[in-house]
Amino acid sequence: MTQEEMNNTNWTQSVAGVCISDGKVLLARHTYGNGKGMLIIPGGYVKFGETPEETLVREYQEETGVTVKAGKLLGIRFSAKDWYAIFATEYVGGDARSDGDENSEVIWMKTEDALSDESVPGLTKTMIECALSEKGFALTPYQTTRTGNFLFTGIEGNS
Repeated sequence: MTQEEMNNTNWTQSVAGVCISDGKVLLARHTYGNGKGMLIIPGGYVKFGETPEETLVREYQEETGVTVKAGKLLGIRFSAKDWYAIFATEYVGGDARSDGDENSEVIWMKTEDALSDESVPGLTKTMIECALSEKGFALTPYQTTRTGNFLFTGIEGNS
């Protein structure tokens, strides 16, 4: 990562996504940090000026070679210093491949295998279960004079 990229990254906001297609979930084997060696859902940090959905699409493309579209918000983890939002995604196209940096491999794994695999951490398993349930919060339009504001709600029976 260049110095300019580091300066343009909001280290307090991050996203990830669960991409399920044909009964399989896309997972990446992480190469660093607490998730080193684990198969996790792809994601990353938001750049200044990006929406979480834009970050998700960019991170998936960079890390996996797969193009996705952000769907419902499945969950969000807050702490005193940051937040981490997890979306359901729709597979758009591309062939899964490792970025050779942040992950050592990217694979499509049957969802039932991922839920029982010891190399898949609890948070990833929980988010896969949420995606399979098809529950979540949908982006809901509302009238406002401000730009850049987004509202996710349980409207449409998704509570």
